[in-house]
Amino acid sequence: MDRIRVAIVVSEFNSEITFQMLEMAINHAQKLNVELRFVCYVPGSFDMPLMIEELLKRKDIDAAITIGAIIKGETRHDNIVAENAARLIADLSLKYTKPVSLGISGPDMTIEQAKDRIEIVPTRAVNAAVRMAKRIRKLRKEKMPNFKRTVTIAD
Repeated sequence: MDRIRVAIVVSEFNSEITFQMLEMAINHAQKLNVELRFVCYVPGSFDMPLMIEELLKRKDIDAAITIGAIIKGETRHDNIVAENAARLIADLSLKYTKPVSLGISGPDMTIEQAKDRIEIVPTRAVNAAVRMAKRIRKLRKEKMPNFKRTVTIAD
């Protein structure tokens, strides 16, 4: 089976956190033998959907991984950014029928909480994108099951 081809979209906002998250994501993708085709930088998590859409249009991308950290400020801005980014990202996944994993930590998160999630969030995001891409690929190759058998789609 061909390797899963992914792109990572990383937020430059809170780069002291997100760039470390990016390194974790890249390292984990390499461990999983994933072909990393693009790493795309965007100003912030709110800006991700446009880049993700351009990536998902490509035939050489099976899945996208988002990397971001939305840290609590003095207003509800972090909640607004997180809610809208997550909704638009989910919509794009459905529109292009390709997985987009949510590797954005927050909202309502302190800088200390963000630092505590530098490893776990991108690792989970890479795992989710790769697993879903593999399962979708497997499902698309599966012939229509007859009524006498059940097909299980898992790793």
